[in-house]
Amino acid sequence: MAVLIAKRQGFGLLRVLLVLLGVSVLCSVALGTRKGHATLDHRSHRHRHPGHLSLHRHRQRTGKEGQVLHRSKRGWVWNQFFVIEEYTGPDPVLVGRLHSDVDKGDGTIKYILSGEGAGTIFVIDDKTGNIHATKTLDREEQAQYTLTAQAVARDTNEPLEPPSEFIVKVQDINDNPPEFLHGPYYARVPEMSNVGTSVMQVTATDADDPTYGNSARLVYSILQGQPYFSVEPQTGIIRTALPNMDREARQEYDVVIQAKDMGGHMGGLSGTTEVKITLTDVNDNPPKFPQSVYTMSVSEDKVAGEEVGRLKAKDPDMGDNGLVNYRLIDGDGMSMFELSTNSETREAVIKLKKQVDFETKRSYTLKVEGSNPHIDPRFLAWGPYKDEATIKISVEDADEPPVFIASSYTFEVEENAPRGTPVGRVHAKDTDVANNPVRYMIPRYTDVDQFFSISEDGMIITNRPLDRETQPWHNISVSATEIGGHHQDTKVRVNIKVKDVNDNSPEFATNNEVHMCENVAPGKVIETVSAVDKDEMAHRQHFTFSLAPEVAHNQNFSLKDNRDSTASIYVLRKGFSRLTQDVYYLPIEINDNGFPSMSSTNTLTIRVCSCDSKDSILSCNVEPYVLPAGLSTGALIAILACIVILLAIVVLFVALRRQKKEPLIVFEEEDIRENIITYDDEGGGEEDTEAFDIATLQNPDGANGFLPRKDIKPELQYPIRPGVGRPAPNSVDVDDFIKTRIAEADGDPTAPPYDSIQIYGYEGRGSLAGSLSSLESVTTESDLDYDYLQSWGPRFRKLADLYGTKDCSVLDEDDGEDS
Repeated sequence: MAVLIAKRQGFGLLRVLLVLLGVSVLCSVALGTRKGHATLDHRSHRHRHPGHLSLHRHRQRTGKEGQVLHRSKRGWVWNQFFVIEEYTGPDPVLVGRLHSDVDKGDGTIKYILSGEGAGTIFVIDDKTGNIHATKTLDREEQAQYTLTAQAVARDTNEPLEPPSEFIVKVQDINDNPPEFLHGPYYARVPEMSNVGTSVMQVTATDADDPTYGNSARLVYSILQGQPYFSVEPQTGIIRTALPNMDREARQEYDVVIQAKDMGGHMGGLSGTTEVKITLTDVNDNPPKFPQSVYTMSVSEDKVAGEEVGRLKAKDPDMGDNGLVNYRLIDGDGMSMFELSTNSETREAVIKLKKQVDFETKRSYTLKVEGSNPHIDPRFLAWGPYKDEATIKISVEDADEPPVFIASSYTFEVEENAPRGTPVGRVHAKDTDVANNPVRYMIPRYTDVDQFFSISEDGMIITNRPLDRETQPWHNISVSATEIGGHHQDTKVRVNIKVKDVNDNSPEFATNNEVHMCENVAPGKVIETVSAVDKDEMAHRQHFTFSLAPEVAHNQNFSLKDNRDSTASIYVLRKGFSRLTQDVYYLPIEINDNGFPSMSSTNTLTIRVCSCDSKDSILSCNVEPYVLPAGLSTGALIAILACIVILLAIVVLFVALRRQKKEPLIVFEEEDIRENIITYDDEGGGEEDTEAFDIATLQNPDGANGFLPRKDIKPELQYPIRPGVGRPAPNSVDVDDFIKTRIAEADGDPTAPPYDSIQIYGYEGRGSLAGSLSSLESVTTESDLDYDYLQSWGPRFRKLADLYGTKDCSVLDEDDGEDS
């Protein structure tokens, strides 16, 4: 019990005693007990724990130094109130009753309440002081409420007592089940774990008050997962319950854990969660080959590195625990085959190490071991962790291509050898049991120029003479194909060297001119010549030099062979002059030491030059001395420049003259007639009236016999010729008319004789025929007689047939029908 005393001077001395009662006091209050002078009103409802306490004692205490302490009469004394949560009765819950000694029961005192929930959750009867809870309370939302009570005068609202605080606590009931906040749970535990191995711990929470009763006291139990797992009731730790749980037999377990409050007793609330437990792998299984003997086969035409077969040992373990390493441990094929492990499929792959031959050996045996690289020491007794298997490999016969005896061939042949000269022989054989004959050929892409051919027995021969200086080596291929087989061929490289023959004459190493001064002294060496030879003589090559017989006794130069494949040229006289002779040609004969010896005559050019006193060459140009007029080079350039300038002036003058000429056709604004230039178009007949206006072609001036030119602008106007008159309508000779106009055009003196087009679109005034065009015939009604067209000649016969007597008869018939 705790006692809190508050003092205040006011309307009388009021001391308030706040008694905090425990659970035992609440029980006594519920039974209606009274302590001392306390009286408590008790309602029959079992969930109500209100109380009213009035104390009227006066106690004296002797203090220090004999001082007497007086204890005054208490104005308000009340319990700390409790309210049961989640009350659902029909009436409001009576929390407690407030009473003041100044209250005489005459209604002059009014009780007021303030604080948390005052007026909404808690209401007070201002006359009696009874406090009721009007709403259902939840301790998990708010565990207690702090209120303030005060007694005031009803008429003036003046406080009669100082305000005092009190607490209303919400008493907990078991209304919240346990909850697993982090479920569902996932756990892992190694397989083959010992019994009692901890898997994980699950924890539930209860929102009820853990300090009051057993509402929040939880007990754990397992509802699903026996007999494999168990759970500790107080801690929630899940442990293994069976030994030797094998992952390969079952990997996952679904366990359901229950948490129940009230210490697990009947009437408690409970909550569950799921726990998925997975057994992790350990290496507790050795590898095992499904078969003890494996049979494989390989064809003899397979090359090294090709796969022969695969095998795999089974290990039910996972990850590194299930890894299997393979190796060959025995067998007669260990030198012919090799083993590797596929990193993805974890299979043992048998490959050819060397090519097998059916005719040599037809079967091989291998022994393979598969073992775990990672072994768990706890399970060594369950071993050994390896297994063995035997592989029998049979070699299959294949139709193999022929095989050359040598991997490559090298032959030699002399250059210039005649066609058909043997070069060398290649040989291939069929290694199969049938031993079929072999056919040889030279692929054309290796011998594009077809220098060689090959016989049936493999002899390579030349097709024409070879030149070493053009191509010293010929690299060809020869293919061998089995006759009667599957046309498989084998190729071999053949290198043919062309041996050198001395068939090339020596020549000067350089062809440069030799420059010699005019004042050269006799006996001076002006040049040392050397020679080269295309033939392959190497260090044995040697050349000799001599003057050609026709210049052996010349008076100008001599030659001395230095016996080291060089020769020196000497001057025999002095007084050379460029004016007399500026170039000398000295033929020299060169011989080599080949067999047979080859020689050639080469000409050495010696040019005479002008030199100074120190024999330094000044000029070797002879043109200034041989010009008959004695003009220098600068004078010649000046003359040529003048000629070019004169030609440019002439060209410019001609161009300006052409620009001043007037155009051939003068376009005047008043001359708007259309000029028809092309006559190759054929008219559209009677109905073609939209092509162009033929009236523009009619020239009334043509009746006078004068037609003005349209291609020039006339400067003079000539009078009309008197001899030209208008032809009679019935005696028109068109041929004469055209010839007359051509003659006038040819004899017209007013223009150059340009070719021009003469337009004759006018028939003449008074012509009975009118225009020959059919453009206006559609709208013209004429009874003219067109028989005169018969007299115009053969050119108008077709027109006469169209418009002659036949048309007239047709018209007569039409008239008869109209009448």
